[in-house]
Amino acid sequence: MKALIESIVTPLVDHPEDVVVTETEEETKIVYHLTVNQEDVGKVIGKNGRIAKAIRTVVYAAKSDANKKIYLDIM
Repeated sequence: MKALIESIVTPLVDHPEDVVVTETEEETKIVYHLTVNQEDVGKVIGKNGRIAKAIRTVVYAAKSDANKKIYLDIM
C-alpha cells in the first residue's frame, strides 16, 4: 500500500525525494501518514481537496484486509 501511495503522489510533486509514507497499525485500523515538501502540499491537496480525495478513494478501494479500516493522513 505504501508503494501505491508513493507511485500516485511522486509524479504530482516537484520534490519527489521528500515524499515519505509511514504506516501505523492499530487493532481496528491502519493509518498511512503522507509527508511531502512544504512547497508541494498544495499540489497534493488540490483545489478544494479534490486531489487528496481522489488519492484517498484509490487507496480505500485497494485495501487488502477487510477487517481493518484504512486511513490516509496528508501532512
